Amino acid sequence: MGISQYIKEIGRGARGAKAIDRAQATDLLGQVLDGQATDLEIGAFCIAMRIKGETAEEMCGFLDAVHARLALVPSSGTAPLIVLPSYNGARKLPVLTPLLALLLAREGLPVLLHGMRTEARRILASDVLEALGIPALAAPGKVAPGSVAHLPTGCLHPGLARLLAAREVIGLRNPGHSVAKLMNPCAGPAVVVTSYTHPEYFDMLCTTFTQMGMHALLSRGLEGEVAADPRRTPRYDAFVAGAHQLLEEQQPGTAGEVPGLPAEIDVQTTADYTRRVMAGDLPVPAALARQVEHILRLSTQITTETHP
Repeated sequence: MGISQYIKEIGRGARGAKAIDRAQATDLLGQVLDGQATDLEIGAFCIAMRIKGETAEEMCGFLDAVHARLALVPSSGTAPLIVLPSYNGARKLPVLTPLLALLLAREGLPVLLHGMRTEARRILASDVLEALGIPALAAPGKVAPGSVAHLPTGCLHPGLARLLAAREVIGLRNPGHSVAKLMNPCAGPAVVVTSYTHPEYFDMLCTTFTQMGMHALLSRGLEGEVAADPRRTPRYDAFVAGAHQLLEEQQPGTAGEVPGLPAEIDVQTTADYTRRVMAGDLPVPAALARQVEHILRLSTQITTETHP
């Protein structure tokens, strides 16, 4: 079915719009990713889905379309690849996703950060990694245990990057952003570390991970990034081959101050802070240390179940 027919179904407004099934969602996003849709059609798709909202079945179909087309990162061996999507960057607090990546790598895990700029004025995690001497890969490659790699979205699939870039024109997020934060770009086992900002997305995300049979860690993020807010400990939910586990309930309270955390959010200040934490000159924020513990345990559980 042509994309215009899908837009007629999903674009009838908040009350009249109809959800499409998984196979239809796969076909629809496949047309967008394959360049079969015009810029005008992509804009209509983005706005229609923004108004309607994605169902779990639609999100599974969108993920099916993306997973069938990605240029996959080779497996890192027995340990699952830790996947950190980074598409929002810093707006008020320093972006701590690079610090999370380096802390995980220090524990011996292979870590992949993927992302691209979708908003002009935010500080990106990829820019901080560049400042730390970790350049972006030009193509998907194997990530060694104990190392961090970062990859622009366009290297995984240029059609997905085109869809994400529509945000700078339209000014609204679209299903591409959700897909990018949930997808597994690895040819082998991987733990997708992802987050949500609005509570109403929680049930949809849980159902999606269950139906997709994925390994994932889900929590409230910081300004759309997957690194924990350093001022508080969120609820953590894990998924192992789609099976749900509640790891920790949200802890009460918000810290008024995080030792050493800079007030500035620019690339160089954030990189300097990250270096000092990794060198032991400043403490690891307790919330990030807790997040690392959960990811380590989840990685060990998956490794044990995959290679008993």
